[in-house]
Amino acid sequence: MVGEVNQAFNPFLVFLFFIHCSSLSSSGVMAAIMHRFVALLLLLVPCSGDVPRFEHPIKPDGSLSLLVVGDWGRKGEFNQSLVATEMGRIGEELDIDFVISTGDNFYTNGLTGVDDKNFEESFTDIYTAKSLQKQWYSVLGNHDYRGDALAQLSPVLRSIDSRWICLRSFILNAEFVEFFLIDTSPFVKTYWTDPAGHHYDWRGVAPREVYTSSLLKDLDAALRESTAAWKIVVGHHTLRSVSEHRDTVDLLNPLLPILMANGVDLYVNGHDHCLEHISSNDSPIQYLTSGGGSKAWRGVLFPTSDKLQFFHDGQGFMSLEIRRTAIDIKFYGVLGQVLHKWSVSKELHPAA
Repeated sequence: MVGEVNQAFNPFLVFLFFIHCSSLSSSGVMAAIMHRFVALLLLLVPCSGDVPRFEHPIKPDGSLSLLVVGDWGRKGEFNQSLVATEMGRIGEELDIDFVISTGDNFYTNGLTGVDDKNFEESFTDIYTAKSLQKQWYSVLGNHDYRGDALAQLSPVLRSIDSRWICLRSFILNAEFVEFFLIDTSPFVKTYWTDPAGHHYDWRGVAPREVYTSSLLKDLDAALRESTAAWKIVVGHHTLRSVSEHRDTVDLLNPLLPILMANGVDLYVNGHDHCLEHISSNDSPIQYLTSGGGSKAWRGVLFPTSDKLQFFHDGQGFMSLEIRRTAIDIKFYGVLGQVLHKWSVSKELHPAA
């Protein structure tokens, strides 16, 4: 399910190394030592050319299905448990292959460390349905950076719950579709210059300009090299949104030209605590917000120059059903009702 990483430093090998060591001892001391070791290795990863790549198989019938949820980790409160229940039901109906989390995985300030019980109380103990016992591929949100960001990246958590995979940026390949999951929080300049009393864990990220420049360069190269029929980019922050945070200008300006130049089909995000579908006026890109995993914002709606296909200022989640020539998208409310659906297809021409 998890494939090789094309780089000299291989974080997946660190995953395996930790899991082997932790199996030798259940001691909390052992876990603490290994977390510090892994944290050091994560800080030593070079800035460019190091995007991990994972492989996930498709179904025998040639399809792939998944759920997308964001902004969720509140120990079941603010309807998180209700959303999780309906995710389990829909996940079973669709026979999902995996789940993507668009970030803000643990509120209010991320995790305090790898031994923070919030991980189990907001993740393991909430998403208990059989259909959700699949791989969860996650990115960090801004609230995650307010805690120990390296804890969420650490394989210590994977030894606690094997579903959990969270890296800053990585590529997930599933034969005819590639997901490019990217770290968007470092792009937002105010988190660095005016953090409003919050502390952000920028270990392994600073200096900002070097990190974001390298990320954009790596993403552009990966998108250009991709031969997938569908290209989907996932980040925490919005590019286009009509809700509380609106467009994330610090991300939009450098990222959107790269997405447009490389034929990206979907940009999927969280950050705004709602569900949205916006169609671009000047490209085929669809902007999909799935940030309704728990606490939602009511009554916040700003106009947009792009086409607003759907907006729901409440809790819920999203599904993607993907085949080589078509994608079906559905948004679900807190009670599992379908609120919006949309499909796109493309004719693929065999290589000469």
